Amino acid sequence: MAIRNIRYDDDPILRKKCKEIKSVDDKVRQLLDDMMETLHHTENGAALAANQVGILKRLVVIDYCGYYLKLVNPQIVGCSGVQECIEGCLSFPDRFVKIIRPQKVTIQALNEYGEEVLITGEDEMAKCFCHELEHLDGEVFLDKAVEEIG
Repeated sequence: MAIRNIRYDDDPILRKKCKEIKSVDDKVRQLLDDMMETLHHTENGAALAANQVGILKRLVVIDYCGYYLKLVNPQIVGCSGVQECIEGCLSFPDRFVKIIRPQKVTIQALNEYGEEVLITGEDEMAKCFCHELEHLDGEVFLDKAVEEIG
């Protein structure tokens, strides 16, 4: 495993759309392992999208609220409710904003073995799912801010 460099602020790769993974193989599993290792070596990290470490692939890792996930080609397939959230991001240190998010989100993805998974998260996990999947489309949390804090 390797610790990857996190991309920050106005790095153009954060605004690029990530490409779908055609098949889950050892190379993809290695990328997911590297991303998880990077997440674990980054203070206050809950999740990481691949473009945050310079990889334009639809990959997300999460270690948050009891979830430990390595996701390939995740997509939101359902959401409900509304919540006001305070969010930050590893790629934008020391910036926090208020955002309106769904209260409940269901995602569909492949796991690290290429098996389809369907996962529903509420509250903090719903926020996390939305935040990370937006990264894969080249969007950042600042785009949806209703108010900057601090």
